[in-house]
Amino acid sequence: MGTCAAESVEIDSLGRRTGPRRQHTIEEKLRIVQETHVRGASVATVARRHNVNPNQVFAWRQLYRRGLLDPNAAQKGAPMLPVKVSTPTVLPTERPQPAEPRNQGRRKRSSRLIEINIRPADSPTRSSAAELRRRC
Repeated sequence: MGTCAAESVEIDSLGRRTGPRRQHTIEEKLRIVQETHVRGASVATVARRHNVNPNQVFAWRQLYRRGLLDPNAAQKGAPMLPVKVSTPTVLPTERPQPAEPRNQGRRKRSSRLIEINIRPADSPTRSSAAELRRRC
């Protein structure tokens, strides 16, 4: 049973389909899935009867369980919601300076220096990135 009356199936030397993929309607998928729910029905047998891969039928059964094979759902479409477009919020170009400096007791560090504390008892060692590369 094909999806159209004049369906031509091209098969290669290994028995694989080489033609275009078949498109099944939601109603066809639903009918095939419902056939698999009949007592004593085998998914493989139903799939073979409709010339469909059993894995495809199992995938359709999952869609059916999740409620995604509803033929009326495709006709309803998604509801449209009202949208209001407004001007974008303008962000300040500069950050405000804090009232008090965060690190009052510490001196300002250069952005190219890295402070490494190896052990708490040692005094901090200050090295530039170039010196660290030479050491490693």
